Amino acid sequence: MLISFRDRDILFLLLKVNFYIILIMGGQEMKKMKERIVSAVFMVLIFIPILLLGGITFSMFMTLLAIAGIYELIKVRENSKKFPKVVSFFAYFIVLFLTVLSYNQNVFTYMADYRAFALLIFIFLLPLLFLNSKDDTYNINDALYMIGSSIFIGLSFGLIILIRNYDLNYLIYILLTTTITDVFAYLTGFYIGEHKLCPTISPNKTIEGLVGGLLMGTFVASTFYFVGINSNMSLVLIIFITFFLSLIGQLGDLVFSSIKRTYKVKDYSSLIPGHGGILDRFDSLIFVALAFILFVGIL
Repeated sequence: MLISFRDRDILFLLLKVNFYIILIMGGQEMKKMKERIVSAVFMVLIFIPILLLGGITFSMFMTLLAIAGIYELIKVRENSKKFPKVVSFFAYFIVLFLTVLSYNQNVFTYMADYRAFALLIFIFLLPLLFLNSKDDTYNINDALYMIGSSIFIGLSFGLIILIRNYDLNYLIYILLTTTITDVFAYLTGFYIGEHKLCPTISPNKTIEGLVGGLLMGTFVASTFYFVGINSNMSLVLIIFITFFLSLIGQLGDLVFSSIKRTYKVKDYSSLIPGHGGILDRFDSLIFVALAFILFVGIL
């Protein structure tokens, strides 16, 4: 798909905003700032050309991020209990399989490949017959964690690939929704936040931040959709859908924070110096990508 100069201008503006906010949102310690700046520049310089290229380049890049994501979920759980190596290998295979399914797709369908889900269930449940021993090497809770994690990561990153294949503008719309929401949720909470949103899950998040993020994220992304994608669609409907996606992104952030709290870790990994792991950066986006599929027939 050819990319217009308007698309590029919007994308570069979005990534500039994301770059500056990444620097702000990770903490105020000066000794970490240099590390954050270097990492942010590196991420932006890599992501811009890959996103613009699309096709197999973008698909393979997102597949690598998905594999990193399932790695982080496995390692977080392994803080309390190690998985058998063969089970971890199966998880990587399933995520790879689910993302690759999206490579040549550019049309949204609601037809699930039941073979993939049958394979998933067999792979993680049958080992219970051999590994569920007295020392509790592998039990039903472990199996369900791996099934849920593999489906979640494989499907969400696969949908991001599918959205990019379908139309770059839709992916920019989703990126705008998540980025602007995160940015203004942080800034509003930082300057005027007083009432804690979920203190036991994420102590720094505030109700004021949530409202500020929702309002600005909805405004900016809705404006982009109406002006840049479909001006014939009801503006009220666009605002409603964008508000819902913005809210889902914030809830997704809290879900990932809750997982970290449960397993007593600060970040999912140290893969991105100064920022944490892939899931620390993509938490909102992958939830919004999953929610976006609900509105494909409307948008």
